[in-house]
Amino acid sequence: MTWLQNISAVLSGSDRLAVADASGPVTGRELIGKAVSAAEFLTAVEPFDGCAVPALVTTNADALALLIGGAAANRPLTPLGPRLTATELAAMVRGSGARVLLTEAAFADTARQAAAIADVRVVTVPSLPASSAPLASGCAGVAFYLHTSGTTGAPKRVAFSPSVLAARAEVLSGLVGFAPDDRYATGSPLHHIGGLGNTLVALSAGAAILPTTRFSTEWWWGLRQLGATHCLLVPTMIEMLLAEHTLDAVGLQTIIYGASPITPETLRRVLQVLPDVRLVNLFGQTEGSPITCLGPEDHRRAAPGANHLLSTVGRPVPGLRLKLHEPDASGTGEVFAAAPHLSAHESDGWLHTGDLGVIDPDGCLRLAGRRHDMVIRGGENVYPAEIENVLAARPDVAAAAVVGVPDSRLGENLAAFIVPADPARPPDEKDLRSFTRARLAGFKVPAYWSLVETIPQNSAGKVNRAALRKHHLEEHGR
Repeated sequence: MTWLQNISAVLSGSDRLAVADASGPVTGRELIGKAVSAAEFLTAVEPFDGCAVPALVTTNADALALLIGGAAANRPLTPLGPRLTATELAAMVRGSGARVLLTEAAFADTARQAAAIADVRVVTVPSLPASSAPLASGCAGVAFYLHTSGTTGAPKRVAFSPSVLAARAEVLSGLVGFAPDDRYATGSPLHHIGGLGNTLVALSAGAAILPTTRFSTEWWWGLRQLGATHCLLVPTMIEMLLAEHTLDAVGLQTIIYGASPITPETLRRVLQVLPDVRLVNLFGQTEGSPITCLGPEDHRRAAPGANHLLSTVGRPVPGLRLKLHEPDASGTGEVFAAAPHLSAHESDGWLHTGDLGVIDPDGCLRLAGRRHDMVIRGGENVYPAEIENVLAARPDVAAAAVVGVPDSRLGENLAAFIVPADPARPPDEKDLRSFTRARLAGFKVPAYWSLVETIPQNSAGKVNRAALRKHHLEEHGR
């Protein structure tokens, strides 16, 4: 049975809850009916088989129907991040070869600006009625696409095939434990693998989806009435709920987290208020996920004193081969992975993750940084080179360098170092911020700005980012 056939078999004819979004409850039968209407809609707006259909959408029943319907109609949906600027979006639309850009009404202005740059037409996503016709389930090509940034910061498209999705569902269902009676709550966006990937796995298992576009205490309290059993959170959300004494307001069975490690103190407090909860930390990337997992038993071992486990991302998931490429004297090398559920492999059969890591005596992977200096800021991947290129375009900036620095709330933050073209008239920090924000998404705007005489370089003439991080820590003490 293919991935699409499985989705159809689980949901078709089911009067169980499938999605409960801001518009109300949608049953499995209704979601498949919406997917049938979505397939007809996508065929009308994009007449050619196999063409990608980029879309500015959030996690809701109609967006999930578009994704399922797109796979069925061979018009693979390509969710894009609504927080990106029109220029950033236009580059991704052009790269997809699309002729149309779909958008929810809330993002219509940004969509029109991006479409004008990319020379495509904009179509607003309509309300999709639930058709009574059967869903075509013979998807033989790409089910959908997601974008990630490449090593230079330019977005690249990753294809998700039905076979990869079927393998992901099998692996993740075992790790997370989704079952038909479960209800999965998530605030992660649809254009992220952590958001869409886990949502589709839950749907494949027959579990209901409880999404939000904005994490809030009000949404959290509503999950209690909806009977949420599983939830995807980042550690900062967990800490906020603990501070407000509301984490145990929802009787969760499983908390899935990622983006940054959980601290020993936070773990202790979680298990104090939810003693029976299962914690699962998943590590992966758009090109391949999950790669490793720190499971419930690992967290229980860590709680009484094995804190070293929390500094790792766990062990390879079932069916995955992992190796460290060209390890140095300390055993640190680039993480390579191979498995049927990964979307991208190089010609040598391995996914080259770009992450550096070392395997500890327990067989857990401890990450040591990223080969290409990617920064993960609050779950968003940011490449310094992209920001540096924007800043270098200013005539009053002679040189610029951006590095990731530790941040207790976001995991990492951004620090920019600027060499003024005229030391007597250096650029103003406020002006630098607004200049960057006008060209890049908000999460790519540095939080810290320093004026320096020179940018330190190594013997190869490349930016010495370690020296810049050290400078930042000395200046800010964090």
